[in-house]
Amino acid sequence: MNPTNRRDFLLAGSAGLAATWLAPALKRLQPSFQGSKLSLGLISAGRQGRAMLGELATIPGCSVDAVCDSDDSRLQAALRRASGAKGFANAKEMLAAASGLQAVVIATPTHLHKELVLESLAAKKHVYCETPLAHTLEDNAAIAAAARATTQICAGGFQGRSNPVYALARSFFKAGTLRELAALRAQNSKKTSWRTAGSTPEREAELNWHLDPKLSLGLLGELGTQQFDVFHWFLGRHPRSVRARGSLRLHKDGREIPDCVSAQLVFEDGLELDYSCTLANSFEGRFEVLAGEMAAIKLAWTHGWMFKEADAPTQGWEVYANRQQFHDEKGITLIADATKLAAQGKLQEGVGLPFTSLYYALADFVAAAAAGKPAACSLGEAARTTAVGILAQRALREGGEVAIDPQLLAEL
Repeated sequence: MNPTNRRDFLLAGSAGLAATWLAPALKRLQPSFQGSKLSLGLISAGRQGRAMLGELATIPGCSVDAVCDSDDSRLQAALRRASGAKGFANAKEMLAAASGLQAVVIATPTHLHKELVLESLAAKKHVYCETPLAHTLEDNAAIAAAARATTQICAGGFQGRSNPVYALARSFFKAGTLRELAALRAQNSKKTSWRTAGSTPEREAELNWHLDPKLSLGLLGELGTQQFDVFHWFLGRHPRSVRARGSLRLHKDGREIPDCVSAQLVFEDGLELDYSCTLANSFEGRFEVLAGEMAAIKLAWTHGWMFKEADAPTQGWEVYANRQQFHDEKGITLIADATKLAAQGKLQEGVGLPFTSLYYALADFVAAAAAGKPAACSLGEAARTTAVGILAQRALREGGEVAIDPQLLAEL
């Protein structure tokens, strides 16, 4: 267990709660692939595209056979990493020339997604699109409509739905372990500028689309939706309204996008999700918390814990649990396949995910496309969460509370 996670465990223990360490079974940690490799094309070799390329290179079920990017230096760098892949200046060329491709992974800026999704589906390719899906409700609806009209496998890049730790935690949540929900909370804290230097003013503006209020959904849309979707998935529903505010606290460099934001997403029964995101400080990182009358679940992307209340009933799985001593508190450690993990030495090093959440999202898409089965996160589900992010950014921009029409979400 890394020091940050151990500190969180100790803080929880001092409050008198017994912590259950959520660790999925080995078969969930190591995805399996059957049949021939899926031939993939990567659209955009920017920062996210390079991260995807690194993950795809470790997924045995696929082969990156084509890459496109309008920046030749980025394209050539990507081609050096994707040995044997063909390079193209744009997606139209790639889709026309690389007819053997079965699927594409879209890693461009948000405002460019719509045309690329539509073109790729028209070319009969399976599609994985990074999220949020779009920067406007109109583009978002167009992507959702195109996904409904195709027989191709379509996936959105909300990673929680394919994360093995999150899937295990959701099974406890769905079983009623928390009982009545009391509060939802999430944050994303990472000190970073969100700015990239460019060789010319035009290139710098292109690279820094995140900071352009005409193109960007800001922190709430570009980052927050990744976490909003976790709650949508667990709860099986979406908020009915959102309030938001933000300010520039650190990066006062002429940008209009706030570097510190907070939002309250309100569900029909009055339950609220309190969310905060900052580029000015890294304390406590990124996590989500679901707190109920009998327990709380904390999720941190590579690890997850359950903190039981003192009056919570004993459950059947606890008889299989390990117990670990942390300072002066004893926590219950739930580890599936404990014997196998012990043989591999993983009980000593701490059981987290062996791969990133991005890896699991891409691996799920590869397996789904190869088998012709639905992906963990459909473009329809991604579109609904994207709409929430768009409206959250509207609330931040306009002030006050913005309603989230359930009919709008139902039509996506």
